[in-house]
Amino acid sequence: MEIGERLRSIRKSKKMSIYKLSQETGISQNHISDLELGRRKPSVETLKRLIVPLGITLAELFNEDTEASILNEKERELIENYRTLPDNKAESLLNLSRLLNE
Repeated sequence: MEIGERLRSIRKSKKMSIYKLSQETGISQNHISDLELGRRKPSVETLKRLIVPLGITLAELFNEDTEASILNEKERELIENYRTLPDNKAESLLNLSRLLNE
């Protein structure tokens, strides 16, 4: 998938209009549209400005494997908390999540 298609897919999955993304980034609607349609190639600076309101990282933008890689704030917080736990508590949290999913 091209970067523009990926941007459009992520934006739509977040239920964000081009107008809203434009307002939050200061990038014109026409520029965003041109990026999504592959008429323009984004600079790294432009990508950095776009990912913040989309709530993703550059790594997530370029990861095409699955939409599950796009985390909302609660999911991101859960992962960050998990990563700071000692091994025994991390294992307990993992077991609790398995139990809750049954």
